[in-house]
Amino acid sequence: MTYAVRYYTKTGNTKKLADAIANVLGVESMPISVPVSEPVDYLFLGNSFYAFTIDPEVRKFVASLDKNKVGKIVNFGTAAMLNSTYRKVRAEAKKVGVEMDEKEFHCRGEFKGANKGRPNENDIAAAVEFAKQYL
Repeated sequence: MTYAVRYYTKTGNTKKLADAIANVLGVESMPISVPVSEPVDYLFLGNSFYAFTIDPEVRKFVASLDKNKVGKIVNFGTAAMLNSTYRKVRAEAKKVGVEMDEKEFHCRGEFKGANKGRPNENDIAAAVEFAKQYL
């Protein structure tokens, strides 16, 4: 199996998860400003809700994906209030013909004092266990 890990973060929370997941998979986590240039079986895509939706940069990144290079997107992320971005990312992926994996990882993230210290060690450990499913 081949993997890539890309993330978008404004606070650094999702990067923490991206780094942990990438370490398990033996790849480097990179921001979404770095395109996926090599074919991968799984693209782990970290993101979060900003103003009740995914950031326009995430939409732009997903729109840039080549369905012949990306087998499936595995969604993961953090959020202070809302939960999963899965449906929003899936809607964008569908537009370019890239499949979404059914599984995803999500945990709380600290934002303006809410969920202080999250993601914490337990969240990181849970992200590691999630990534191990793909080995």
